[in-house]
Amino acid sequence: MCFANFLCFLCGVAVLGFGVYLTVSFKMTALTPTLAKFNSANTLLVSGIVITCVSFLGFLGALKENRCLLLTFFLLLFLLMLVELTAACLLLMYESEIASLVKNDLHDGLEKAKAKTKEKSNSTSDAVTEWDVLQTQLDCCGVNNKTDWGENVPASCCQSNCNTQNPQYRDKGCVEKLKSLFEENFLTTGISVIVLCIIEVLGMCFAMTLFCHISRSGLGYKL
Repeated sequence: MCFANFLCFLCGVAVLGFGVYLTVSFKMTALTPTLAKFNSANTLLVSGIVITCVSFLGFLGALKENRCLLLTFFLLLFLLMLVELTAACLLLMYESEIASLVKNDLHDGLEKAKAKTKEKSNSTSDAVTEWDVLQTQLDCCGVNNKTDWGENVPASCCQSNCNTQNPQYRDKGCVEKLKSLFEENFLTTGISVIVLCIIEVLGMCFAMTLFCHISRSGLGYKL
């Protein structure tokens, strides 16, 4: 149990470090102003902190054979599993509402990007940079299509003949691409959640088994 929790602790530190890197190097506030606080960087930060703290409790409780720490570890794992299952159920129940919210937020972000482009016509704004990355990576243009950009279509929307008078722009919007990406990874995400829940259940079983063993041994709440 100590070894397993130590590995989980290292994974949590790695996730936390990656989240810090994304927060510093790439901000998504221009893409989704309202949903910026729910972006992947913040999600990784919170996940890394939770995994690190919970695994450290389990490691320390098993190492010191402390019933109080083991019981806390058990309760935190149980609550964490409930939160994961609740979030998964909410995503399934309110999929259409969430998709509509993301679409509206992308529209707001694009309008702000267009405004910043007009204000800083002689320089590249952060908003356009973020949209350029999104459109290049997902092979999309705008929210629905290139018409969302109006007359000033960014170069990242171009697919071919970019340096000519008749460039060919990407025909699919980023909302459609994001939806397709989610559908393609839906099975993988579901399997990952199930595997994670199984690992958490095993961790709770190990913690409770060790807790009962310590109780029968008469070690009490020894530190």
